[in-house]
Amino acid sequence: MIGEIIKGLGTTLKHLFQPPVTIQYPEVKRPVRHRFKGRHELKRYDNGLERCIGCSLCAAACPADAIFVEASENTDEQRYSPGERYASTYEINMLRCIFCGYCEDACPTQAIVLEHNYELSFYDRASAIYTKEMLIVDVPVHGAPTPQQVAPGTFDRSIPDMEDPK
Repeated sequence: MIGEIIKGLGTTLKHLFQPPVTIQYPEVKRPVRHRFKGRHELKRYDNGLERCIGCSLCAAACPADAIFVEASENTDEQRYSPGERYASTYEINMLRCIFCGYCEDACPTQAIVLEHNYELSFYDRASAIYTKEMLIVDVPVHGAPTPQQVAPGTFDRSIPDMEDPK
């Protein structure tokens, strides 16, 4: 019995002078790996237009049925995205999301991206539903906020997905 106590104290003394393994979260945040899938973000083009075209492929690919997309039509007076439609409502229920990344894989415009933010906590169920305003990134430095007004029949050459109508 005394031998076991001495053996335990030896293990304690051996680790006493080594650096600690723990980190002081939340003051010190551990860096995540490159392939980590965290909180979603809706991306924009460099000119400020939203990448999401309201196709709902992300919602169809989601195995947990956590994404809801409602599309509306773009007009020349109010243009949100370069396509014919845009996502007027975009919601992700983070309590249902399993962070599989299928939504990111299914998106044809790379609008939805799982970034590296892992600090997700909620006080109630309603705050776990992330809306479009919570998910969309800020307007780039040289971009304009949406909705934008464009001349009829024009297109933007800075967007790689758009083709010349001529």
